[in-house]
Amino acid sequence: MKIKFIPIIIMISSLAACGGNQKPVDISPEKNGKEAKYETAKVEEEALSTFTRIPGVLKPFNQVNIFPKANGFVKAILVDLGSKVNKGQLLMILEAPELESQLQSANSRYLQAQETASASSEKYRRLKEAAKEEGSVSPLELDNALSRMKGDKAIAEAERSNVSSVRTMQDYLKVYAPFDGVIVDRNVSPGALVSAGKSSDLPMLVLQDLTHMRLEVSIPEDYVDKVDLSQMVKFHFNALPGEQHQAKISRSANSLGNMRQEIIEVDVANKDSRLKAGMYAEVEIPLKSGVTSLLVPNSAIVRSTERKYVVEVENGKAKLIDIKEGMKGTDMTEIFGAIKAGAKIVSPANDEIKNGQAL
Repeated sequence: MKIKFIPIIIMISSLAACGGNQKPVDISPEKNGKEAKYETAKVEEEALSTFTRIPGVLKPFNQVNIFPKANGFVKAILVDLGSKVNKGQLLMILEAPELESQLQSANSRYLQAQETASASSEKYRRLKEAAKEEGSVSPLELDNALSRMKGDKAIAEAERSNVSSVRTMQDYLKVYAPFDGVIVDRNVSPGALVSAGKSSDLPMLVLQDLTHMRLEVSIPEDYVDKVDLSQMVKFHFNALPGEQHQAKISRSANSLGNMRQEIIEVDVANKDSRLKAGMYAEVEIPLKSGVTSLLVPNSAIVRSTERKYVVEVENGKAKLIDIKEGMKGTDMTEIFGAIKAGAKIVSPANDEIKNGQAL
C-alpha cells in the first residue's frame, strides 16, 4: 500500500515549486544603456619613400597622318607597311587630269594678258614720245594710256599668280616624307579616289619616327608638386622583363588635363628598333626628399560608390572626413584631405557610423 502513495507526493512537490516565488532565468545579454565602443588609431605623419611607381606608355617621338592635299586618284604607292623612309623621299603619286587642263587654261590666259600688257606699254611709250611736240597729244589721252598700261600689267601679274597656284596644286599630287621614320599604316591602294579636306576619312599613310621615343607618364594631381624633375627616372617594360632603363625627365606639361593629371615625358633611345609604340612600362618617379605625408591604417578608410572617407573622433562624436588615397602599403595608406596629423580616427571603421554619432 505504501508504494501507491509515492507518485502523489512527487506531484504535490512539483505543484508547490511552480506556485512559489521563483521566476524563469533570463539568459539574454544585459542592456546597460552604453554606446558601442570602437577601436581608434591616430593619423601618422611620415616621410614619403624616395619614389612612386606609375605606369607609362611609349609613344613615337613624331607621328603624322598623311592626307591628300588635292583631289585625285592614287597612281602609284612607292612604300608599304613597315617601310623605312627618309625625309623628302617620294611616297606616293596621285593623278588629277583636270589639273592639267586647268594649267593649260591658266597658261593661255597668262600669255594673252602678257600680250595685252605689252601692247598697252608700247602704245603709252609712243604717245609719250609724240607728246614731246606741243599740241600733238592731249594730256587726257596720255593719262588714259598710262592707266590702261598699269591695268593690263596688273591683269598679267594676276594671271601669272594663277599659273603658279595651279602648278602648286600639281605639286601636291606627289607626296613626300616630312621626316625620317617608318610607315606603320597604309589605307589606300592604286586607283583609289582620295579627297582633300576630309579629316574624318582614314589617312592614306601613317608615318612614325621610332629612332627615339617618348615615354609618357600621367602624374596624379596630388603628386605634381612632389616630383623631383632633376633626378633620374628608372623604368622597365612589361614586354622586356629583366631589362632596367633610366633617363632624365625631358619635359612636363605644367598643366593638368581633364583627368586632373600632369603629363611628363622621358626621351628613350631606340636605335636597335626593339621598342614599339604602345608598350607599357613601370616607371619609378623620384620624389623630393623631406616631403611628408599623412598615413592611416587601411581598415580606417571607408569606401563607397560615392565617396571615400575616414571617421574622426572629435569631442566624443563621429566626424566623417572625405579623403583621397595616395600610395598604399601592406598596412598603411597615404591620404589627402582636411585632417591633421595626430587626429584620432576609428579603425576599423564601417559605413554604419553616422556623422555626429556618439562614440
